Amino acid sequence: MAILSSYGFLTSGRGVHRALGMAAPVRYTFHCMLQFVLRLPNSVKRTVAVVTDAALLAIAVVGAYLLRLDDWRWLWPQGLWAMVGVAVAGPVTFQLSGLYREITRYVGPVFVLRVVKAVAILSLFLYAGFFVVDRGEGTPRSMPIIFFLLATLSIGGSRLIARWLLLGQRADLHGPRVIIFGAGAAGIGLHAALVHARSHQVVAYIDDNPQLVGRSIRGVPVRPNSELNQIIQQHAVQAMLLALPSANRERRRQLAETGVKLGIQVLTVPTLSEIQDGSSRVDQIRPISVDELLGRTAIEPKSELLRRLVVARNVLVTGAGGSIGSELCRKIVACRPDRLVVLDACEHNLYSIEMELRTWMASNRSDVRLEAVLGSVQDAVLMERLLQSNRIQTVYHAAAYKHVPIVERHESVGADTNVIGTLVMATAAANCGVESFVLVSTDKAVRPSSVMGSTKRVAELILQGMHNKGSRTRFCMVRFGNVLGSSGSVIPLFREQIARGGPVTVTHPDMVRYFMTISEAAELILQAGAMAKGGEVFMLDMGEPVRVDDLARNMIRLAGRTVRDANSTGGDIEIQYTGVRPGEKLFEELLIDNHSSATEHPSIRLGNEPSMAWSELQGRLDNLRAAIDQRDDERVRGLLASLIDVTNARCERVLG
Repeated sequence: MAILSSYGFLTSGRGVHRALGMAAPVRYTFHCMLQFVLRLPNSVKRTVAVVTDAALLAIAVVGAYLLRLDDWRWLWPQGLWAMVGVAVAGPVTFQLSGLYREITRYVGPVFVLRVVKAVAILSLFLYAGFFVVDRGEGTPRSMPIIFFLLATLSIGGSRLIARWLLLGQRADLHGPRVIIFGAGAAGIGLHAALVHARSHQVVAYIDDNPQLVGRSIRGVPVRPNSELNQIIQQHAVQAMLLALPSANRERRRQLAETGVKLGIQVLTVPTLSEIQDGSSRVDQIRPISVDELLGRTAIEPKSELLRRLVVARNVLVTGAGGSIGSELCRKIVACRPDRLVVLDACEHNLYSIEMELRTWMASNRSDVRLEAVLGSVQDAVLMERLLQSNRIQTVYHAAAYKHVPIVERHESVGADTNVIGTLVMATAAANCGVESFVLVSTDKAVRPSSVMGSTKRVAELILQGMHNKGSRTRFCMVRFGNVLGSSGSVIPLFREQIARGGPVTVTHPDMVRYFMTISEAAELILQAGAMAKGGEVFMLDMGEPVRVDDLARNMIRLAGRTVRDANSTGGDIEIQYTGVRPGEKLFEELLIDNHSSATEHPSIRLGNEPSMAWSELQGRLDNLRAAIDQRDDERVRGLLASLIDVTNARCERVLG
């Protein structure tokens, strides 16, 4: 398509004006002409393109003869017929080759090949015409070759020039200055998208590939990682774009931390898996998530372990609408069980997960039988009926109250759900012949300082006691720390506080926590349960503990804001220390006795935890149930503490 017709795809002429260096009156006139062309119907623009191409081809014929013969006498009659012939045949050939379907601003190598192919066909047509007219005696044989070169340059070159003008090479000089980390295909594609959008000015690529360093891409230099700090200061860079979709989590975390330390915003393209499954495009840049700062390199799940308790089986998930419960449901339904029963006491959560699962099943043609049940795990009649009628073989018990401060103020309610609910479910599972029962526990159950942690530890004791008395059901527990993005995590709170402009509240500057992604936690729960023989306490490898204060500061910087504290009073968002809340500890543990053994999965450890005989535990549970029924919070707290004290004392005797 010719330069004039290419303007029809332009969205703004300001970049062209500046690129051409026009004076203000000329720029205004040019802008008015451009807007007139923009308003023309597509059919008119196509007609202009056809006429312009025909003229360029005719001129190429004239140029070929003049360059070869330097004589105008050939124009009659051979030259005239040649000009008319290519002017008519050219647009037809271009239409058949798809040239008129291309949008000029997005043309690339494939388009150039189409131009070469179409012009080559025209050159052969021209040579054949000369042979028919004068048997090839009056026309130099090199003339069609010269025509091919001139026509290719005029047709292809006009579009490339138009593309440069349309994009306005200097238009992005007024956007934020950014660097692209990664000079591969993703980085180049991202740069092209930014040029089209005129949203950012790319000042450099960063890549340590020696074959790329020192070269330039689209006029932008490729520099090594060692010069990153220098480039940021030299060009006043505002953001770093990570174009590394295939990089592992650890590499992305390192780069994100580097950007945060240098005081610039860090954005990223989707991961390779997101691009491959079609959920994202390479040009969809987004702020790097806090998951990528905290998470370690994930270990691929073992498919056999992941599916062992699920495939072609009847599975029940309690607390199915919660953070962990819903992710377990997603993983389970993807493993194709025969039946999946989802149970939750919250109507909204149950509706949400049921709709999500049914939508997934419909789009993936899944024949899993799904049943959603509204009810409480404390309802013994409903639980036994549910397990029997659905012939449940595997139970994942995720129903629990987990907010430490709330349970600290409502001891009886928390114990009713976390302790009695677990007792009811475990008893029903044993009575109904359930094969496997997996309790989703927490690191707060280790030497608990809160009511919530105490209730979860007693829930573990219930499963250990039922295993000790000889149940055919394989009971096991899985402990892990904080889950990123869950309802009980600090991440959503910090994100909300940052969006409001602060302050961000941290309980204590030295508080540390373990973190794990929801997806990885759910996968490890499924795999840990598959290894159980009965009575085990599994711990998930949570990686290194993270200071919550550092987490808050990194989240503020990732959002493109600065921290305001005693050392930096001019920052955007203040950090306030509110003090440790009742029941909270400065650090969490995953083991009571600090001894564990390896399993067949590298991210799952097996603990050696003290337990109680069922005969001893049963009497204490009866007393606890009576206190709960009377809503005697003080007595509930005391009974929970006595249970914990007994097991801790036994642990100390064993260690001693």
